[in-house]
Amino acid sequence: MNQQIEAFWQRFLEHAGLDSSLRYLDAFHFCLSEEPANRLLQLVLDGKKRATSSAVRAYGPDEPAPKAGDYSIVTDWAGVPRCVIRTVAVMVQPFRDYTFDIVRREGEDDSLESWRNSHEDFFRRDGAQGGYPFSWDMPVLFEDFEVIYTGDNT
Repeated sequence: MNQQIEAFWQRFLEHAGLDSSLRYLDAFHFCLSEEPANRLLQLVLDGKKRATSSAVRAYGPDEPAPKAGDYSIVTDWAGVPRCVIRTVAVMVQPFRDYTFDIVRREGEDDSLESWRNSHEDFFRRDGAQGGYPFSWDMPVLFEDFEVIYTGDNT
């Protein structure tokens, strides 16, 4: 258990007036390397990134998939907690079926082609580590979220 993350979570709970027994689903950073992880975090903090996507196969019994109402902590690459997000909605469909109207909420890309290229690359690398193959038919979980605490909230 990371004490810095736990202290951040407890400050959030106190700020929000929530029960101290409430738990967060996950504490995570985006991406598989430092520069993009911190860039995407900044997009979240700037309000431009309001969604994220992940391979359904990346979840398992020890890491449940997010559902509406769940809280998570987003960290920078170094693991420093930077904000609490609440999942607003979740949808699952094949990679190939995502449209730009949906994926633009991720705030990362200016076209569907750009999103597909960057996310295919991510899913191939993540899948190689996680033991699942990429395909255009693979189920992808798309999570809309809202930032509800940054530590700067008063």
